[in-house]
Amino acid sequence: MKENFWKRLPRPIFSLAPMEDVSDTSFRQLVMEISDPAFFHVIFTEFTSTDGLCHPVGCKNVISRLLVNDTEREVLKNKGFKIVAQIWGADPEKFYQATKLICTEMQFDGIDINMGCPVKKIVKQGGCSALIGRPALAKEIIQATKEASDLPVSIKTRTGTKKHDTENWIGALLENDPAAIILHARTQKDMSDVPADWREIKKAVSVRDQMKKDIPVLGNGDVISVEDALVKCAEAAADGVMIGRGIFHNPWFFNHPQPEVSIDDKLVLLWRHVSLFSQTWEAERNFAILKRFFKIYTTAFKGAAHLRAALMETHNANEVRAVLDDFEKWRRREEKT
Repeated sequence: MKENFWKRLPRPIFSLAPMEDVSDTSFRQLVMEISDPAFFHVIFTEFTSTDGLCHPVGCKNVISRLLVNDTEREVLKNKGFKIVAQIWGADPEKFYQATKLICTEMQFDGIDINMGCPVKKIVKQGGCSALIGRPALAKEIIQATKEASDLPVSIKTRTGTKKHDTENWIGALLENDPAAIILHARTQKDMSDVPADWREIKKAVSVRDQMKKDIPVLGNGDVISVEDALVKCAEAAADGVMIGRGIFHNPWFFNHPQPEVSIDDKLVLLWRHVSLFSQTWEAERNFAILKRFFKIYTTAFKGAAHLRAALMETHNANEVRAVLDDFEKWRRREEKT
């Protein structure tokens, strides 16, 4: 196996979570461009189905989730970030085949197995958080993935299904010597409806230490700032954090101290995002995916709600540009009055 980069990273480790229709190549590049490498280290792809990757027709539909475009690759190289491909499924053989494909045809620094997604349609297929409490199958999947790759193989999971079972579940995973474990401090049943319980992260670290395993444990859930991450890591003795929904509140999350962000900064970043998305995907992905991001850039300034409403009516990059230009004209008029 290649050297486990997780062990070489500074502590605490900061990473951005894999998120459906969020962490594509354009958004990853955007976040990396404005982040401080001292407070950001690892980025993940969208989670990708091993069934899809192994299907002769379906592969074409899902492989774009693993796209790293040339401009993102350049940012990764220049800033020294690590990028990990996340996969999910329930068939060890397909994990083997999918991992072979990824390692043969793509350039990633690691593979991550999703054993945490709680979405019902995924769980019904036996993947992700459905694997919690099935240590025998989890072991087969981890071993198959390792056998197919010389990359470090990490696991992202939750604390249990209906109730916390952290010690037993994490103990079972640690026996398989993953490169790292990222633990979301909620159960499958919790979804994101209750506060994350970071006491469970501390339990996981304790299990790791009792087993004398040199395996990084990262916590995930309700981390709202770099300062908050530092406190949570110290209290739980965790090796790092993974940020998910927090990036929607602040795309400049991975900086300390936080920069002063002007209206112009927000709108320039919005246009950068739209441009990257459009250049990368053209008609391959629905432009409407971008609309979930508009609120990130259009809050806490005069006229923000009006601008956001206008942006929600757009259908392509040209229309977004026109709306932004109109808003700038309005701002200039307001400044003169």
